[in-house]
Amino acid sequence: MSDETVSILVFSDDLDKRAAVVNGVGLRASKDTPRIEWVEAATGFGVRDAFDQQDFAVLILDAETKKEGGMSVAQDLLETREDVPPIIFLTARPQDEWLATWAGAAATVADPIDPIILQETVADILREAR
Repeated sequence: MSDETVSILVFSDDLDKRAAVVNGVGLRASKDTPRIEWVEAATGFGVRDAFDQQDFAVLILDAETKKEGGMSVAQDLLETREDVPPIIFLTARPQDEWLATWAGAAATVADPIDPIILQETVADILREAR
């Protein structure tokens, strides 16, 4: 088990969805992955500000966020920032996976969120990042 800690940013304008992500994954995605420090953002500005303040191992972005969705935020980060970490999109429909891939997704998780699928997805991405 690793004593390392990584930061993961979760973005959604829905407080309950952010809580579902944080509680679904927990403080560690699996026993062989690092401990997680969660950072939450409710706006695109909040994502950009947090991204500029610290390094993240993974970004979990809600593609259905109103005003500025996660895919739009991801495209902006990929075009304007360096070293963007793997991105997981929360999508409303499985059919949106192609669009999420186009927007830079390393993975997608369908909403409503299945905590086991989300936890396994985060663990897989953290393992790949080693």
